[in-house]
Amino acid sequence: MPLKFNGAWRFNPPADGAFINQAIPDEMIAECIELIGRVSTQEDTQSALEHFKAHFCRACGATHVWSSDEGWAKTDLWRHAREAAKNAPLFIEAFYDACKSYGQNDSDLFAPDARIINDLLAKYRIGYVIDPPRLIPREDLAPLVEVRERPATLAEQALEILQTSLTRSEELLLQGRGREAIQESLWLLETVATAFRGVGTSTGTIEGKYFNTIVKELRASNRGTNLDRILDWITNLHGFLSSPTGGGIRHGLDLSSGVTIGNHEARLFCNLIRSYLSYLLNEHERLVNRQ
Repeated sequence: MPLKFNGAWRFNPPADGAFINQAIPDEMIAECIELIGRVSTQEDTQSALEHFKAHFCRACGATHVWSSDEGWAKTDLWRHAREAAKNAPLFIEAFYDACKSYGQNDSDLFAPDARIINDLLAKYRIGYVIDPPRLIPREDLAPLVEVRERPATLAEQALEILQTSLTRSEELLLQGRGREAIQESLWLLETVATAFRGVGTSTGTIEGKYFNTIVKELRASNRGTNLDRILDWITNLHGFLSSPTGGGIRHGLDLSSGVTIGNHEARLFCNLIRSYLSYLLNEHERLVNRQ
């Protein structure tokens, strides 16, 4: 099944903005051809090249003619790929469809999947993400919530962990790897919670070692406050995303009743977690400064 996207893009793709939207640059074409070369080592080389060439011919409106030999097949593949690349959505569709249909009757044959192609699109800042069966423009995705870069009460090592994990989560989202992005965000939420260990409250000192016990102690010392309510929301989100019958991020997905998370939902969950991170960092600073 071809990718689904705005039909007008087949004639006039969106203008370039924060990302490259109109045409695929030569550097990415070269890397795609290199991947096709690796694919072709699994069977007769020219047959594999012709398979991909046929899809690029269709994308640029050319008739697919079998080349006279392997060398000409490579040359013709390059020519038609460059022509197709003048329209980025059509090039992406052609490459994805060719990869998806390659060896579909032979499980031993492998071609790049949506994840590998999304990695390439992110590497070259191409403005689309494949979320089968849809092709989504990156610029339509909601911006990520900003998290304070240098909370005053965190040590340098903790700051480095915070920023590295936030950056990694954002990269995973750009690559269309939503489940991994949420997993990274959840890990960071649990990590930031440990900063409260040893912090004094109205009822004593936080002594828990793990996320759930730390949150439980914080709630016990802040009953009826905004912090109490927000920690309840955080716990519910954490529980849903962790549960096999929820998001299945941490403990595997229940195949009969689990909830599949798409890339747009992954961005929503990451933004929720980032909002809670900002709030927890501010609360940590408030509690520490109060001592």
